[in-house]
Amino acid sequence: MKTTLKKILLIIGVIFALIGMLFTFVFVGMQLELFNVRGGITQRNEFFLGNNKATTTVMLIDYPCVDTTKKVCDWKETPEWGVIKNGLQKDEFVIKRVSEETGIPKRMIAAVVIPEQARFFTANREIFKKYFEPMKILGSMSQFSLGVSGIKEKTALEIEVNLANKDSDFYPGEGLDKLIAYEPNANREKELFNRLTDPKDHYYSYLYTALYIREVESQWKSAGFDISKNPEIAATLFNIGFDNSKPNTTPAVGGTAINLGGKTYLYGELSSNFYNSEELADVFMK
Repeated sequence: MKTTLKKILLIIGVIFALIGMLFTFVFVGMQLELFNVRGGITQRNEFFLGNNKATTTVMLIDYPCVDTTKKVCDWKETPEWGVIKNGLQKDEFVIKRVSEETGIPKRMIAAVVIPEQARFFTANREIFKKYFEPMKILGSMSQFSLGVSGIKEKTALEIEVNLANKDSDFYPGEGLDKLIAYEPNANREKELFNRLTDPKDHYYSYLYTALYIREVESQWKSAGFDISKNPEIAATLFNIGFDNSKPNTTPAVGGTAINLGGKTYLYGELSSNFYNSEELADVFMK
């Protein structure tokens, strides 16, 4: 009887010891972050946050409008617009510089960037809520599309070629190629990537955007059509690329569909809505 009781007590003791070891292992693992899942929100945000570690978990409630009682509102009444507006104001002087260098009005440059920022923010709601909305800054992309205007590397290279090729339909005139000149022996591919993805200096993002607008305007002007005051066309062409820029008498407003404030806008449509509004009129005059 005593032998049986000793065995039972021994088994119970071993079980409790194992449970204690398990809890200790889990505790130590949590402290060392051994159980973090690859691709979790913290890791996916590291591109934007550097090496900062998230210390709390926040439940995100997604409201499409600043007035949280509304489920549908105009683009000007959305949290995204508040952040984009603030970011553009911070970049006022660099946009002014690019405008003076390229001849593209400040408001036109801003109008083309706005839909891309809206698209990026609405497609990345968690990142927007956790990072861009609190910081009130523009998103600078660095994967398939680059910089604050989301230029693809292929498009940026085409912009550079058009600046140097006087026989190109998109040739915008002399002197502009100096704006994107590289240092001798520079790694152009690497330098271009660095230019467009610098999160602290958006100069080249705006410059390549303005040069694209200048080039498609030149193409259309040579064909007898002036689109210099048509942001909906310039933005649509920016979104769909050089290959789809075909001058005609009835250009259609199009581009990527963007859901903002519970409404759906086409890329060129959202650009035009801003351009023709009074938003930021004191900063970027019409």
